[in-house]
Amino acid sequence: MALRIGLTGGVACGKSTVAEMLKAAGAHVLDADVIARELVAPGSPALRAIIAHFGPAFSAPGGGLDRAALRARIFADPAAKTWLEALLHPLIRATFMTASAALAEQHPQTPLVWVVPLLVENDYRPLLDQVLVVDCPRSVQVERLRARPGWTKEQVTAVLAAQCDRAARNAAADWIITNEGTLTELQTQVGLYLRHLRGTGRFA
Repeated sequence: MALRIGLTGGVACGKSTVAEMLKAAGAHVLDADVIARELVAPGSPALRAIIAHFGPAFSAPGGGLDRAALRARIFADPAAKTWLEALLHPLIRATFMTASAALAEQHPQTPLVWVVPLLVENDYRPLLDQVLVVDCPRSVQVERLRARPGWTKEQVTAVLAAQCDRAARNAAADWIITNEGTLTELQTQVGLYLRHLRGTGRFA
């Protein structure tokens, strides 16, 4: 059976970069954010439910979802965030399970990496063989988020508040990669993790 690795970390800690490195090494990567975007594609049942709940103002030109408007709404309205998570999280989890079963059948010796930003918060641990956390100090997270186009100070504060604290996330980890230095330093740490996996015989 293919090894299931949950890859998580605080926002702007570098999960996507590490996921790309693991993919380049041969792992299969499934990303919760990518799955969520696919679930709300134009014409999808989830998108119709969102527009019916929040109103036509959240529909973008071309029939897609106005992600910026929805992000602003859920940051400002906890009830809206709860409703959206109740709609999408079960669908995301089911997609992970279905896709993983198909990949594991075809490639049983290839690890499956689930990139899940809210892995700890949404209790994905029982579905996984191990958890890999990408970590960095909160000050670095804030600096990186503020450098992203369109992120206000209020949105940065809200998204950080929505995630579990750093200590709780790291406590759930089987392996921690610290990402507060250079890309080369990050690659070195990922390389150490890959050597560990190959040493266990779970990654050919």
